[in-house]
Amino acid sequence: MGGTVAPRSSIQIFSDRVNRCSMVDSRIGTGAPVGWTRMSVNGGAPPKRAFVVGVGVTKFEKPLTKEWDYPDMGREAGLAALTDAEIDYHQIQAVVASYCYGEPTSGQRAVYELGLTGVPVFNVNNNCSSGSSALMLARRLVQSGVEDCVLALGFEKMERGLSEKYTDRTSPVKRHMDHMVNIGAEPGLIQPRMNNMTSDVVKLYAYAAREYIKKYPGTTVDDFVDIAYKNHKQSVNNPWATIQREMSKADIKSKLMLCYPITFWMSAPTADGGAAAVVCSEEFMIRNNLQRQAVEIISQHMVTDTGASFKESFMDLSGYHMAKEAANRCYRDTGLSSSDVDVLEVHDCFSCNELFMYEALQLAPEGRGADLIRNGKWVTNKSGGQMCVLNNKWVVNPSGGLESKGHPIGATGLAQCTELVKQLRGLADKRQVDGAKIAMQHNFGIGGAAVVTMYRKYQPLPVHAKL
Repeated sequence: MGGTVAPRSSIQIFSDRVNRCSMVDSRIGTGAPVGWTRMSVNGGAPPKRAFVVGVGVTKFEKPLTKEWDYPDMGREAGLAALTDAEIDYHQIQAVVASYCYGEPTSGQRAVYELGLTGVPVFNVNNNCSSGSSALMLARRLVQSGVEDCVLALGFEKMERGLSEKYTDRTSPVKRHMDHMVNIGAEPGLIQPRMNNMTSDVVKLYAYAAREYIKKYPGTTVDDFVDIAYKNHKQSVNNPWATIQREMSKADIKSKLMLCYPITFWMSAPTADGGAAAVVCSEEFMIRNNLQRQAVEIISQHMVTDTGASFKESFMDLSGYHMAKEAANRCYRDTGLSSSDVDVLEVHDCFSCNELFMYEALQLAPEGRGADLIRNGKWVTNKSGGQMCVLNNKWVVNPSGGLESKGHPIGATGLAQCTELVKQLRGLADKRQVDGAKIAMQHNFGIGGAAVVTMYRKYQPLPVHAKL
């Protein structure tokens, strides 16, 4: 056979590039621009920088209240993102579509509303973190140098509640729900007419909240009420939100106790809707003169379940330790800390989870998350919108969060991205966090995957420049 080497296929080359992009060097001060890691791509060069240059979102609607289907949602969100990016669909080189309640190749059917160009379409499903998973794959395609411009497109047509469609096979979250009972949760439905999936998810977070209150006795149910109040009040300025109105704390606390301490208005409602983001390389951005609107993804990490998920903690079973590790990796990548962050969108599927995330994302020490909401101050921005500033520093969920915005699970992560991109461009109107420079996003899907992403406005940095 001599020295003959078999030619390598394009698939093998692509796989090698993506694998190299997956290797994270935890060392600080590598000399590369923020968000870059010491990994080899294309002959030893760092991975390409990736930028969001276009975003779009539909209004999130209560299920069964509007006559539309997922191709309509995909078309509306996709066109909005392309228009925002000031590019044509024919410039998109690949699509990553995210959804959960749909048949195989629904991504193709949705994106065909934008054009029939023959580009690769990848469909992803990571439960409620599907949208961020699509964004992550789009970014890595760009980082690897395989594609210059990728569309991440999320959509969901839902029911009024979560559900599982296949009853003749093992549920992907069965291990989690069985463990929930094994460590002390009461089996059975929390409400007589509620399905198993909805009941189990609410129950998991309710037990996590009880665990937190027991571990940190200074925390009360009123702290969870205050977080829900904040998010509903901030939703008033979000025209795309499902629930766009302020609520009294008394109503939030008393409205239908689902499973103590979680009430109806502390929970994210399911919704129909779509969201999209156009992700491109620096070369594509400059070639198309998109620097003005470009927002860089400076770090992004996904953490799935570890052994810690299945020990003795409801909080860890519901994603706390995964979010903490993903955030740690982002801070290591960038050399930044929580004090550098200005605005966040976090996965407040229930208001108690937002409090958990204050600590997982290092906004507060463990056990002190409630101090943030207790000391929050309502301020008015330059556009006349009101928002709650925590610790004189952070605004969390200016969009209203999942609790108000609604939760079409395939689109949620990309809707969070849309909000933060607008914030960093200074175009969020009455939701605008004045002077925001660094943004952080947390998105979680049970079963499981926690994705944490950090953003900043484009800066044409030389290789050794710092923030």
